[in-house]
Amino acid sequence: MQRRTFLAGSLAGLSAGTVLPSLASASTTATTTAADEELLTLLTSANEAQIPLVLGNFQSTGDSVRNVARKARRLVAGYIWTRSRYHHDAALLTPLRFLVDKLESTQNDDGTYDAGNLHSPPDSAFAVQDFCTVYALLDADDSPATEPHRAVLERVIRKAGPALASGGVHTPNHRWEISAALARTHHLFPDRRYAARIDDWLDEGIDATPDGIYSERSATYASEVTNPSLLTIAWLRDKPALLGFVRRNLEATLHLLEPNGEVDTIASRRQDQTRVREVWWYLTQFRELALHDRDGRFASVAKDIERRGTGELGDFLAEVLERPELAAVLPSPKPAPADFVAEYPAHALARVRRGDRTATVFGGTDFHDIPVIASGLSTNPTFFKLRQGAAILESVRLSPQFFSTGHFRSDGLRRTGSRTFRLSDEVKVPYHLPLPKRYRRKDGAYALTPDGRFYASMDFPHRPKQYRTLRTTVTVAEAGSGFDLTFELDGSEVPFAIELCFRPGGTLSGVQTLDAPGNYQLVEGTGSYAVGDDRIEFGPGNGATRVAMDPGERYTQLNGSLVPDGQRVYVTGRSPSRITLRLRTS
Repeated sequence: MQRRTFLAGSLAGLSAGTVLPSLASASTTATTTAADEELLTLLTSANEAQIPLVLGNFQSTGDSVRNVARKARRLVAGYIWTRSRYHHDAALLTPLRFLVDKLESTQNDDGTYDAGNLHSPPDSAFAVQDFCTVYALLDADDSPATEPHRAVLERVIRKAGPALASGGVHTPNHRWEISAALARTHHLFPDRRYAARIDDWLDEGIDATPDGIYSERSATYASEVTNPSLLTIAWLRDKPALLGFVRRNLEATLHLLEPNGEVDTIASRRQDQTRVREVWWYLTQFRELALHDRDGRFASVAKDIERRGTGELGDFLAEVLERPELAAVLPSPKPAPADFVAEYPAHALARVRRGDRTATVFGGTDFHDIPVIASGLSTNPTFFKLRQGAAILESVRLSPQFFSTGHFRSDGLRRTGSRTFRLSDEVKVPYHLPLPKRYRRKDGAYALTPDGRFYASMDFPHRPKQYRTLRTTVTVAEAGSGFDLTFELDGSEVPFAIELCFRPGGTLSGVQTLDAPGNYQLVEGTGSYAVGDDRIEFGPGNGATRVAMDPGERYTQLNGSLVPDGQRVYVTGRSPSRITLRLRTS
């Protein structure tokens, strides 16, 4: 076994004055530098707050292997850290033994775990990373009281290694999670199969666009999986080129950050495309790159996360104990970008920020190429978002009632000026004419084929068609303290509704209450949404006609819903039409 080249708890003795290369090889002793005492105090306190919660529910029968491993990691971080009030506290040993025994008893014979997915190499890899961290910290601490715990963990890790080195994956980020778990396993218990498998996965290439965004376009998977996994592989397998992918992703993230510490996820192809994501998950990633590159912008983001103090920051203590260089004093902070128009052509996204006012314009849905709803596809119909401080317009959506084809989803994004963008789409719905004679059958048993909205035994591809067409264009123009959204619909006469969904917690005025809870209509004039002193005004209204938001047959057939959470205001109309919705902030 290859012993660690550091002693957990050695941070207290870090010396001052030396620049630290933060991606030192695992086989090289890193040059030391002064420790960031504010960070260590924060992480220590956060971990000390987690430990009583673990002690209160460590026997929970509903825990997945990943939950069990994370609980063990929290206990061990406190146990081995000399500054923690739980340092070498014997009260942690029995709960820790229960957790590591559970890891062994729930492991499949082939070394994998069941975690929703059966005999899952990637789900096992998430837990194995924690196993290895826990083992390494206990091994470096070398307390005789934890020898039985280490023996169990060694058996579990050795049993899991071959499964990870031979198993498969489901999603892009799984490749890097498995590779990172194998890098950790190989570092503790070297095996040529592990190194070879890592190289196999890496040889496929990292799935990042020139914009710095990974193919899943997900802040969740970038911050929790891909970035930390690539950094682990770079560290343990001496592959510094991987650092460039993380750097570019963090560069992109600088422009996706909201003033309140959230990260924009509108373009995501995963479950977070309609969820709030917070930047705290990126803490050690921004720290590592800030230290490596001497980047004051990254340092500023890291310090903002620390000052905000939200999230499970105690989980980073084990990581810092494992790699003390991550706790070095950061370079002098420089302001992160706060006045820009940033484009991401690879996923048809634009971000605009003017201090506390931010906006997102999105036209990069996958719905046109793959018209199904699934994790791994971007199908969110939101095309515009606006914030002014605490006043948050979560989404602007448009729904024409056109053959139940659902919401408007732009087919791309075009920048038409320094501060203007164009979103557009054309929907064509066929009426099918009689089959040509050469395709007709006496028995009427035609192929079951898709029409685009449904299936029928009609042999649709061979039929001539007549089309009804709806063309939609939305122009987004920055104007003064806000934006003008101009909607143009033509080609067919249909009613439509524009939906503005504001985050719960603010006060609406100038709108009429509708029957359904949370629904309002702007009939005339200007409405407003305010949270404290932050305000978004919108208008004008376009009449009292009510038009329901139609999510489309793909949703309604399964009793699905696309109603966003929040306070929803509707502006309605009928095509052909051209209306401008003015949004102003203060």
